[in-house]
Amino acid sequence: MLLQQFQSHLRTEYPFIKPAQKFLLAVSGGIDSVVLSHLFFTSGFDFSIAHCNFLLRDDESIRDELFVREHAKKFDKTIYVKRFATKEYAVERKISTQEAARELRYEWFEELLQEMNGSLPGEQPQNNLLVTAHNADDNIETVLMFLFRGTGIHGLTGIKNFDKERKIIRPLLFAARHDIEVYAHENKISWVEDSSNATNKYTRNFFRRKIIPAVQQQYPNTKKNLFDNIKRFKEAEELYNHAIDLYKKQLLKVNGNEVQLPILLLQKSKPIDTIIWEIIKPYNFHAHQVDEIKKLFVADNSSYVASATHKIIRNRKWLVIAPNEINEAGHILIEPGDTTVEFAAGVLKFEKHEIENPGNSKDKFHLPTANHIACLDAKQIQYPLLLRKWKQGDYFYPLGMQKKKKLNRFFIDKKLSPTQKENIWVVEMDKKIIWVIGLRIDDRFKITANTKETLEIKFDAEKNF
Repeated sequence: MLLQQFQSHLRTEYPFIKPAQKFLLAVSGGIDSVVLSHLFFTSGFDFSIAHCNFLLRDDESIRDELFVREHAKKFDKTIYVKRFATKEYAVERKISTQEAARELRYEWFEELLQEMNGSLPGEQPQNNLLVTAHNADDNIETVLMFLFRGTGIHGLTGIKNFDKERKIIRPLLFAARHDIEVYAHENKISWVEDSSNATNKYTRNFFRRKIIPAVQQQYPNTKKNLFDNIKRFKEAEELYNHAIDLYKKQLLKVNGNEVQLPILLLQKSKPIDTIIWEIIKPYNFHAHQVDEIKKLFVADNSSYVASATHKIIRNRKWLVIAPNEINEAGHILIEPGDTTVEFAAGVLKFEKHEIENPGNSKDKFHLPTANHIACLDAKQIQYPLLLRKWKQGDYFYPLGMQKKKKLNRFFIDKKLSPTQKENIWVVEMDKKIIWVIGLRIDDRFKITANTKETLEIKFDAEKNF
């Protein structure tokens, strides 16, 4: 029964699997992974076996390793074994042994897959997949742990059937632990038992041995109901993610390595806490920081909330998400209507001028030639603008040139000293530099015969370049 369900599940959930597909099976020696390898062997798939020895249970760990080695011999399959100094790794990184074991095994599995998927010159790379033996009961336990620990809707969807990025499939997630046990007994399959499974030492065991059995006394169908709920949560998450993506498209403006959010529009978005959380989550912020971020709506300019890697900075009418290494004072947003902007190097002043006869604009309009004045075609300018220091890799199209030029090369041609280069600022629009302040505008934004309105930017500083 389980074999037929397994094969049908593979066809339905993993239609991309080809007849010649190769697999790397993670086998601990426990009943789930041993049954998994038996199902793969019986179904005629080509696979290798990987076994992690975390050296956490003394002689028992060695027993498990020897068992898996013999198990691989029965199937005549290649086996990879690695022993880990798990306790030392956990102490060094100040994490639990369970977390250490998880990090170590998946890092090693990834290395194995890369090695196995590599190819010689002229050969096509392989597409091996890692296979783990997580089952339906594991999934239920995981969701309950997330629920009590605190989670969003994604945590309620449980373990992924297919992790495309890490090339992992989990084809036993449909199967209850009871069904796996029945299959093992029917096929006279032997396995080794982890003695720690008989204790409540680890959180998962506590849920498995205490919480779920207690709930089942009141609700006998607890496992089936939770399993069905997980499927419903997965479908609900698809709708949820679609809505969040629409909000992100409306709210987020990417500018280099920064993300800008208009405060007024964000305030009008509902449900605001959920939207803020989904926006900040990829930048290592925590859910409890949502309230702090909302306080930025009325905070002073340059106020911020920080995560381990990023800051969310109040910059006038915007919230700016920027990496921590960025000096927030060195990135200033310029909005429509701004006439004066102060920054570390001086002051920028903005003025617009209309041209009465656009066809004769070059004759009628006097173009300033001073380096501290930029005269641009206002129609080509879209706000907000970004005022920042130049950085390596920046380029623009210098006035009079049709080819782009790296700023570093431009500075060399201008014979600027290292000190002068350190003090160069640029005005950027949508990832395009429109003016290297005090030096040259970008040719794409110059005044032409068809210009109807100009944007004039004057730079005032104590020292000229």
